[in-house]
Amino acid sequence: MTVIDANRMHEIETGYPEYFHRSFRQRFGGLMVLIATLLYSLYAVWFFDLPKLFTEAHWERVGIYLSQWVSYDVQPEFRIERDGSIDIRYPRFSPLGDNPHPDWLVNNPDGSITVSISGTSRSVTVSKSETIVTAHGISVPVDVSSGAPKVIGPVPGWMTVYDDNVLADLGFAGNVSISVDRVKIRKRFIGWANFIFDTQSSFFDKPVGEVVSLIVSGPRIKPDQSNLSLAFDDIWNNSEWQHGDVWTKLFQTIVMAFLGTLLGSLTAFPLAFLAARNITPNRLLNQILKRFFDFLRSVDMLIWALFLTRAFGPGPLAGSGAIFLTETGTLGKLYSEGLENIDNKPREGIKSTGAQTVLVHRYGIMPQIVPIFVSQTLYQWESNVRGATIIGAVGAGGIGLKLWEAMRTNANWENVAYMVILILIVVFIFDTASNALRHRLMGTKAH
Repeated sequence: MTVIDANRMHEIETGYPEYFHRSFRQRFGGLMVLIATLLYSLYAVWFFDLPKLFTEAHWERVGIYLSQWVSYDVQPEFRIERDGSIDIRYPRFSPLGDNPHPDWLVNNPDGSITVSISGTSRSVTVSKSETIVTAHGISVPVDVSSGAPKVIGPVPGWMTVYDDNVLADLGFAGNVSISVDRVKIRKRFIGWANFIFDTQSSFFDKPVGEVVSLIVSGPRIKPDQSNLSLAFDDIWNNSEWQHGDVWTKLFQTIVMAFLGTLLGSLTAFPLAFLAARNITPNRLLNQILKRFFDFLRSVDMLIWALFLTRAFGPGPLAGSGAIFLTETGTLGKLYSEGLENIDNKPREGIKSTGAQTVLVHRYGIMPQIVPIFVSQTLYQWESNVRGATIIGAVGAGGIGLKLWEAMRTNANWENVAYMVILILIVVFIFDTASNALRHRLMGTKAH
């Protein structure tokens, strides 16, 4: 065990003051950051009134919207006529077509109709005098022969009785609304209805094998058009899913992002040389251009899109212009900062040979900045593919406008899911391609 005397201790303290005489910030800095974070979190809870927000939020809608993303429903209505017969009607644009005969609807010998909601565990039997709802292991009869529907026996928790209506909630499978003269059923199916062919197509409701056989070797459905061409037209012009319009708008979004980024980079490139202090020794010009870049990028792309849609009307031109203005500011700043951070030795060496300014830039600057500039431009292009979707919602064209129109109806959530998946796929492809190109240009290995 080594004993350190007072003199040696004093020498150590004098030689390493940063360890023995720490400042207030060094001693309590971490604690102060923790306290500041806690105080800010409490302030945010108060400012946004988070307890009230969470208690008053319509959380039940989350499940409804998510279920509608991956499913569709069929809504048959059973009208009980005065003579005791039951008339079955479907909505005008039913996913089953104009003359549906579903196998989950059975006409019984006694004149009643049984509808299977979810296998045999949940079903509804409609007759002229009563409707029997079977769910959760019990069958509940509802008398409809008098002036108002009446539940016979105890009312289960999944059934609600109103003055002139009885509503049975069968969960994800659907629901049943029972009144004296009609029974409305909502039956839910997993999947997207008529995604390939709509109800007006000649191939609608045909098995896959039959469709393939018709396309490959079957007789022509329309004498003046091949079955392959007819099938493509029916898919492209599907009235329910609008594949042609959706894909066209998606292509518009990609073109908007590409054109806006390309024009922005071409404009920012020469201006960046004028804005860089080490390239153009004119402080006034440097500051004017840098403030110009700050102005262009400080106005959000969405705001530029709003301005341009008012000036040129809705469409992809306004979207491309909004991206162009934003990217001119963003890339101009990135390019000029990249130029100011180059190594001046190659430039000075070429300059000392008496080479012209253009050659100095070409051989002394360009080899240093091209990989960086291209990498930054590719990243911005990738980002603008996502941004172009957002500005489309304000009328700048592309799939964003189509997505906003589908969301506004509050009923076409499966179409919303379709477009969101397409956008995710496109962003993933561009992200992967952009990363690969950037790593190749920078000479690094992609992970």
